[in-house]
Amino acid sequence: MDIWSADKLALFLIFFLPGFISMKVYDLMVPGVPREASKSLLEAVSYSTLNFGALFWLIAFVQTNDFYHRHFILYSLALAIIMVVVPACWPFAYLRLSTWHLFARHFTSPIQKPWDYVFGKRRPYWIIVHLRNGLRIGGRFDTKSFASSNPADEQIFLEEVWKLDHLGRFIEKVERSRGIIVMQDEIQAVEFFE
Repeated sequence: MDIWSADKLALFLIFFLPGFISMKVYDLMVPGVPREASKSLLEAVSYSTLNFGALFWLIAFVQTNDFYHRHFILYSLALAIIMVVVPACWPFAYLRLSTWHLFARHFTSPIQKPWDYVFGKRRPYWIIVHLRNGLRIGGRFDTKSFASSNPADEQIFLEEVWKLDHLGRFIEKVERSRGIIVMQDEIQAVEFFE
């Protein structure tokens, strides 16, 4: 049995590659523990099978009546859509659906930690970090700021550090500061303001 024959290689690509692409895109979008590739084979095949079922109408259309020879460019484009583009779009659709209130009431969120949920939105915030020693750090979380994601420890880099008054109001930016990194062990709570 020759596993490198064209028909076996085509079957492998059809029932592995789309699922593998979907899983990799999903892993880039949702923080979590990295998957072991060897244990994900069945999962990739399952997602590829779902992709095949959803796009069977397109696959059947391009495989009929000598379509490959008459419309090679369209055939190649359809193949790219079936094997790469649509599988890369499934995670976006799933994550969008997971925030829809009818869906969200019945299923758990794919995002495991509130930290990742809030910072994953990449919205700008005024932030007060409450430290375990009772002190507070005020700052601006914006495009040059960064927050770690699961499975890494929760750490935050604020691109601007601000002085706070005794009521927690932002008074003025700390001059010459290039930002601050706050480590997980120091954080008790984080407050967000718009």
